[in-house]
Amino acid sequence: MSNILEVENLSFGYKKELLLFGNLSFSLKKGEIKAIVGASGAGKSTIFELILGNLKPLKGSIKSSFCSEVFQDPYSSFHPSYTLLNQIKDVAKVDEIEPYLKNINLDYELLLKLPHELSGGQLQRASILRAMLMKPELLLLDEPTSALDNVIQLEVMSMLVKHLDRMGMLLITHDLDLAKWCADEIIML
Repeated sequence: MSNILEVENLSFGYKKELLLFGNLSFSLKKGEIKAIVGASGAGKSTIFELILGNLKPLKGSIKSSFCSEVFQDPYSSFHPSYTLLNQIKDVAKVDEIEPYLKNINLDYELLLKLPHELSGGQLQRASILRAMLMKPELLLLDEPTSALDNVIQLEVMSMLVKHLDRMGMLLITHDLDLAKWCADEIIML
């Protein structure tokens, strides 16, 4: 099976003399979850910005299949003036939405609201819903369950794992136990 993500000899730092990481290499196939674990400021979220093309590496290369992402802060993931459903419809078809809603414990009526009308946990689940409905080959997850309580966190991660037949996932987390539970490989930064 071919790789949906290839990171080869990646080096990056906001200052050339102070690298966040150097010569980082890994690959990801459909059906795999890899977790990037490290302290705050170690460069975990920067790797996603590099994969998305928002930053340029100092050295190395990144090849990626079609991806969608779930960011840590759900409030910055949605425009405040539009309903969640409108924002989901902008990027994905919603004809298969019901099974996802059930799996992430989210009521359809919540999607008819504006982002500020939902709790952080509800909004994060809506962000995960939108990313899944985009049907990516690669799903980038930046602390996707940090705003959720432990029960909902387990439900959401279990739902994500069930979709590994369709995609691969790269997970950023501070939670080493979560990484050990779901990841095929853990990359420490």
